[in-house]
Amino acid sequence: MSRNEIAPTSPVDPDSSRSADVATHPLDPLSAAEVEVCVEVAREAVEIGPRTRFVLASTLEPVRGEEDGGRRAELLVHQPERRSVVRVIVDLERGEAAEVETIEGVEPALGLDEVERFEVAMRADPRFQAALKRRGIDDPATVDIDPVPVGYYGLPEEDVERRLVRVLAYERPTDLASNAYAHPLEGLFGLVDLNTCEIIQLEDRDPVPLPPGDGEYRPENLQLREDVRPIHIHQPEGPSFEVDGYRVRWQNWDLRVGFNSREGLVLHDVSYNDGGEERSVLRRASIAEMVVPYGDPDRFYQSPLDIGELNVGTMTNSLTLGCDCLGAIHYFDVATVAADGGAVTIPQAICLHEEDDGILWKHSDFRTGTIDVRRGRRLVISNIVTVGNYEYGFFWYLQQDGMIACEIKATGIVATQALEVGEETEYGKLVAPGLNGIHHQHVFCARLDFDLDGGPNSVTETRTETTPKGADNPHGNAWKTVTRTFTSESEAIRDLDISEARSWTVVNPERRNAVGQPVGYRLLPGDNTVPFATPDSSLRSRAAFVNHHLWVTPYDPAERYPAGEFPYQHRGGDGLPSWTAADRPIEGTDVVVWYTMNHHHVPRPEDWPVMPVAKIGFMLKPWGFFDRNPGLDVPPTASGEGSCHA
Repeated sequence: MSRNEIAPTSPVDPDSSRSADVATHPLDPLSAAEVEVCVEVAREAVEIGPRTRFVLASTLEPVRGEEDGGRRAELLVHQPERRSVVRVIVDLERGEAAEVETIEGVEPALGLDEVERFEVAMRADPRFQAALKRRGIDDPATVDIDPVPVGYYGLPEEDVERRLVRVLAYERPTDLASNAYAHPLEGLFGLVDLNTCEIIQLEDRDPVPLPPGDGEYRPENLQLREDVRPIHIHQPEGPSFEVDGYRVRWQNWDLRVGFNSREGLVLHDVSYNDGGEERSVLRRASIAEMVVPYGDPDRFYQSPLDIGELNVGTMTNSLTLGCDCLGAIHYFDVATVAADGGAVTIPQAICLHEEDDGILWKHSDFRTGTIDVRRGRRLVISNIVTVGNYEYGFFWYLQQDGMIACEIKATGIVATQALEVGEETEYGKLVAPGLNGIHHQHVFCARLDFDLDGGPNSVTETRTETTPKGADNPHGNAWKTVTRTFTSESEAIRDLDISEARSWTVVNPERRNAVGQPVGYRLLPGDNTVPFATPDSSLRSRAAFVNHHLWVTPYDPAERYPAGEFPYQHRGGDGLPSWTAADRPIEGTDVVVWYTMNHHHVPRPEDWPVMPVAKIGFMLKPWGFFDRNPGLDVPPTASGEGSCHA
C-alpha cells in the first residue's frame, strides 16, 4: 500500500456558504452544510472522474492533546478506476483541504448506489432471466437481490484487481410489503464486478421448490390482540436532562453525543460530578466493528463485517416517537454523504430519553419497622440501523449509581434457505415448512478509550481461587481473589473463564479511594461465547478480534478499527493482531480496551417471520471509583399516599 501526499488546496472565502453553519465543538457530528463544504473542497483537491464515488464524511476527532486545534472533517473519495481511496482532511473553519492522502490497493465500504446498479444489471442479464424461468418466475422485478461482501478465501475468481460482491436472490410474489426472505431462490448465486456491473459468475443449480408459507408480519395481514391497553409516559415538569447542542447533562453525568458514518453512535468525554468534582471516566466509547459469520459450508462467504464493509452509520433509521422511543424525547439529527456528493440528513437519528429502571436500592429494618427504597432511573442514548434483513439497536445507558451499560438489540429477519419439504440440515433449523434458518453468530467489538480521573490507567485481571481444605479452610467454604496488572499487550489478550469468575478492571494507580484502593471501573460481560469457525478459517484472520474477548492497546489515534480501516476484500491480519504484535507496554499509560461480544444464534420457529429482540452487551461498574454508594442522594419518590419509605 502506497501513500502519496498532495499539497493542500487554497483557502475558501470565509463568507461563502462553504464555511457556513460550522459547529463550535470539534467532536460534534457534521451538519449537512458542513458535508457540502467537504464535498466542494474535495472536488477541488481530487481528480473527479465519471465513476468517482463519495464514500464517507465524518467529523475528524482531534488527537489527544490537540483538542484546541479547530474543527476538522474526514472525507473518503473512491476512485474505482485506480483502485484507490483518497482521504481528504478538511479544515472546516477555513474551508480548505488540510491534508490529501491517496491510499492505493484498498477497497472502501459497499454503497447503496452500487447495490442499485448491480440489481439493474442482474435483472437484465439473460442468464439470470433464464434461471428465474426455471423457477417459474417470469418477471425479474419481483426478485430482490441481496449483496454479500465477498471477503477473501483464495479462490480463483477472487481477482484482486476487481471490486467484487456476491449476491443472493429472493422472490416477492405478491407486493412490495411482503416478506421476500420467505422465498429464497435456492441454488441461484452470483458474483458481480461492482465497477463494471459484469456478472462474473452465475451458479444455477437444480431449483428447490419455494417454501409454501408467506412470512407475513405486517399488521394489516394479521389478527391482532385486542387487550393491549395504552401505557403513557408523562413527565409534567419535563425530563431531568439538559441538552446544549450535542452536550448532555443528567444526574451528575456529563457527556457529548457523537456520530459518524461508519460506526454510527459514539459517546465522548463521559464524566461524573462527584461532590462538586468533575471526574472523567471515558474519553470515547463506540461499537467499532461487528461480523456475522454463518455456519453453513455452502455459505462460507457469508460473514460480512457490517461496520467496516457496509458503513452502518449511513443505514441509521429515523426514529419514531411511541415506537422506537417512549417518553419525553430529545432527538439528534445527523448528516452523511451520498455517493454523488450530496448531503443526506437523517432526522431523529439518535434518541435521548430517561426511563424508570426499577429499584435502585432498598432496605427494611425489621427491628424499627423503617423502610427505605429508592427507585432508579437511567438515561438512554440510542440509534437503530437496518442492515439488509437485520436491525440492530445500539443502546447506551447511564445510571444513578455510576454504572454505564451498553446493550445491542438484534431483531429483523433471519437469513433463510429453501429446503425440500420434510428435509432438514445440520447447519440450521427449520423456522417454517421448507424454510431453514441458518446457524450464525453476531460478534461485536466495543472500543473503550478510558480516562479514569485523567489517567494514567492500567488494566487488572482478577480471578477467584478456592482455598484448599485444611487448617486454613477446615469446612471447605473459603475462597479468595487474586489480582494481577497487565504490563504489555500480549499479556492482555484474554478470554472469559467462568470457572474462576475472571474479571477485568481499569484502574488509576495514582488515585486512591477512602479505603486506599486504586479507583477503577470493572467490565462485566453479558451474553458471550467463542467462535466456532476453525482457527485457520478466513473469518478468524479477517475479523481476528473474534478470537479473544479482551484486547488492550495503548492509545494511538490511527488505531480506530479492530479489523483494520479497509477490510473489504482484505486478506486478513490487519487491526488488533497487527497492532498487538509489537507487544507495547500498557501499564500506567493511556489505555484503550477492546471487548468482544459473541451472540450465538441457532434459529427457532419463534424467530419467524420477524424475530423478537435478542440482547447482548456489557456493563462498566464503578469498582472503588467512589467512596460509597453514589446513589444515596437520590430522593425518595413521592407516591399517591405519601412516599416510598416509612
